[in-house]
Amino acid sequence: MCEAIMGLFDTHAHPTDGRFDSDREQVLSRMRETGMLCMCVGADMESSAQSVALARENEGIYAAVGVHPHDAKTFTQADVPQLTAWLTQEPKVKALGEIGLDYYYDLSPRDVQRDVFARQLDLAYDLGKPVILHVRDAHGDTLDVLRAQAGRLPHCVLHCCSASWESAKVYLNLGCMISFAGPVTFKRSVHLQEVARNVPLDRLMVETDSPYLAPEPVRGRRNEPANVSHICRFIASLRDMDAQVLCDVTRENGKRFYGIA
Repeated sequence: MCEAIMGLFDTHAHPTDGRFDSDREQVLSRMRETGMLCMCVGADMESSAQSVALARENEGIYAAVGVHPHDAKTFTQADVPQLTAWLTQEPKVKALGEIGLDYYYDLSPRDVQRDVFARQLDLAYDLGKPVILHVRDAHGDTLDVLRAQAGRLPHCVLHCCSASWESAKVYLNLGCMISFAGPVTFKRSVHLQEVARNVPLDRLMVETDSPYLAPEPVRGRRNEPANVSHICRFIASLRDMDAQVLCDVTRENGKRFYGIA
C-alpha cells in the first residue's frame, strides 16, 4: 500500500455539486485527513453563491466565482455587481472562474460565449484577480481572445488541460499555468502525458474537477477531491519525481496563483 501523500491542493473541484448531497461531510473529512486544500469553483451565479458559502464554513476550502460558457446565455450586466462584491469583499474568494469557451456542447451560442468570456476577463483584470479557463474544442478562439487582451490579460490557469504540447506552449508564452485532471491518467491520453512531462515545474497544477473525470484507478466512479492523489502520483511517475515532492511543488504553485498566504 502506498504511503499517503500529505498536503495536496485540489486546485479545481465542485464539492457543492448535488452528487455530494448525501455524503458531503464525509468527502470533506477525507480531505482533512491528509491536510488538503481545495478550490471550490462556481459555474453560474447559483453555484458561485454555494461555493462562497462552503468556503466560508470550512477551513482549507477556497472559492472561485464566475459564469461558465455553458451558461453564458444567462449572463447579464446585472451579475457584475454581485461577482465584484464576492471578489472584493469575501476574503476566501480567490479567482474568477470557471470561464471560457466550450464548442463541444455549444449550450450557449458561440458569439455569446466569446462576448461573456471577454467581459469576465476585463472584470478580472480590473479587480486584479486570477482567472480559471475552461476550454473544450475551442483552443483557437480562446487563444485569439487571450491575445486580444494583450496588456490587460489577468493571470490565467488552463484548467483540465486538453491541449496538445504545441498549443500548451502558446498558453505558457501568454503567462498561463497549466492544470491536469483525471484524463492525464487515461491510457489513450498520450498527448496529455507529453504536456504533463514538459510543462515547467513552476507552472504545473493538479486538480480533480470532481465529481467529473475520475482518474485511474477509480475511473467510472464519482470523483472527489481526495482522488487528486492519483493524479499527483501519475504525473510524478511521468516526470521521474517523488510524489510527495510533486505534491509540495503543486501546492505552492496553487497557493501562489490564487494568492493564498
